[in-house]
Parts: sequence; C-alpha cells; structure tokens
Amino acid sequence: MSRDICIYEEFLTDAHRAQIEDAARETGFTPHFFALSQFEEARACLQHCEVLYGHSPELLRSAPADLKWYCCASAGVDPYCADPSMFANPDCLLTNSNVYGVTIAEHVVMVTLMLLRRMPEYEAGVRRREWGSALPIRSIRDGEFTLLGTGNIGVNVAERLRGMGAAKLIGLSRSGRAHPAFDEVHPISRLDSILPRTKVLVMSLPSTPETIRILSRERIALLPSDAYVINVGRGTAVDQPALMEALNAGKLAGAALDVMVPEPLPKDDPLWETKNLILTPHISGNMTLGYTCDANVALFCANLRSYAAGRPMTGLVDRSRGY
Repeated sequence: MSRDICIYEEFLTDAHRAQIEDAARETGFTPHFFALSQFEEARACLQHCEVLYGHSPELLRSAPADLKWYCCASAGVDPYCADPSMFANPDCLLTNSNVYGVTIAEHVVMVTLMLLRRMPEYEAGVRRREWGSALPIRSIRDGEFTLLGTGNIGVNVAERLRGMGAAKLIGLSRSGRAHPAFDEVHPISRLDSILPRTKVLVMSLPSTPETIRILSRERIALLPSDAYVINVGRGTAVDQPALMEALNAGKLAGAALDVMVPEPLPKDDPLWETKNLILTPHISGNMTLGYTCDANVALFCANLRSYAAGRPMTGLVDRSRGY
C-alpha cells in the first residue's frame, strides 16, 4: 500500500523536488506536489495521504483523520495550536520549520544599525528636504543587548552581534538555561529586573498565552529613555498603544517592528506616523532567501527519514504549550 505525502508549497525548485523525491523513495513514500493555485487538487489528494507538508490552515482543515503528520513549513504555528479543531486526528504530529534564524538575524542587525545610527531621524529630515547636522550615534561594538527569546532566532542574532563586537549579551527564556551564545541567561520571570538596565531589547518570542503583551505598558515604563525595542517574534507580545505613546513622548529612543497587530496594518493606524519607529510588513523571515528554502526542504527530508524510522523529529510541537 502506498504511503502518500501531499506537498502544498510555492517555493520549491526542481532541485528541491528531486531532494524530496529521493528521501521519499528511500523511506517508502510517494510525494505529490501542488502549487498554491491547485488547492482543490491538493485537497482531493490529501484524503489518502499520511503526511502533509505546507502552510495552509484551510488545507489542514480538510485533512482526514488518517493524517498522521503535518509538517508546517513556517516557524509560527500559533494558529494551529490555538484551534485544535483544525486536526481531524487529535494525535496528528505537528512540526515547525525553525530555519529562519539566519535571515531574521540579518534583519535584526540591519534595523539595529539603523536605530543606533539614528536613521529614522535622518529619514524624517530628508522627507522635509532638510540638510541636518550629524547626530551622536551608538555602535554594536561594545554595546549591551537583551534578547527576549533564546531559540533559533535569538541564538542567530546573538552570534551575529557577538561577531560585530557586542560586549554583553543577556538572554531571557522560559527555563533560564545557560547557552554558550549568551553571557547570561535568566528565566523570563526576571524580566522586570533586567529591563531597567536594557539598552537594546530584541524580542523573538512565539505567541502563547504567556507571551501575549509580555512587553506591557508597565514594563515599557521600566526601560531607560535611551533604549531601543526590536520585535521580530509576534505582534501580540507588545502593547502597541503603550509603545507608540512612549516613542512619541521621547520616553524611548526608538523601535523596529516587523510584526504587529493587526496584520496587515490598516492605512489609518497611528503606528504609521509614530516617531522614531521602523516598520516592516512581516518580511524578516518568509521564504525570500534561498538559504531559508534550502534549509526548509533539508529539514523536512531529515524529519521524513526520522519519522519513517520511528526516531524523534526536530521541531516537534507540543500543541498544548504552543511551541
């Protein structure tokens, strides 16, 4: 009896398909490839599939109870964890693709430099056609950074900041477990004591009940007035109105948000006009970098081999915890 895989993705190249076909042949599976424009065809195929590889809540909802593994091609799996009814099989395995660390870390380095070198202020002057004088700037070199989230993204950010001469890297995670990429790692329960000495806060948390508005109005007030906030995790982690008020009042030096609530951000949202704020439309990750696509497929193939052999898979999600 054929063991079928439904693959519903747009980014795959011929080389990626060949890589998947080799792994499937090796493990006794048959892959079926569909572009995003072939939803109905993918849904029909899915009815006899054991594995689904893609990122589509709509397609997952149409899966039968025979589906045993959903490999989400995205790192963010909060929609799937928040709604158990998406899974006809309550025991269906869910894995995510934590391969976005490189591209998101480069985005963090970019916006960090833009903030430290006062680019939002220079850009505002350029829009007014003003030739301003040079402003005092700060550097990653000898700087101190607080990373709220020490997973794949946080570690990649820490490694790049270290490579550019950062003096101190403080990590905050649920466990507080030490990691060689950081000088210190503390449990998130110590966040309130860390914020008053934070100069640059980089947030890369998943969306779980514990992380919603973790950067609250009260915690924003704990940050020094020369601090910067960068969020590349989930928009739900930040009290946006409070952050906007702090920026406009000069109580924070600046911020960069790649994620926000809602998305897309409405055209009349006051966040667009907030002072010293860099906004990007959730583009720090995605499948826009070739390396990310290659790593995504490589991880799926490695997990397919592990799944077929009954070994633990990388990125296995505990849906009750949300990550």
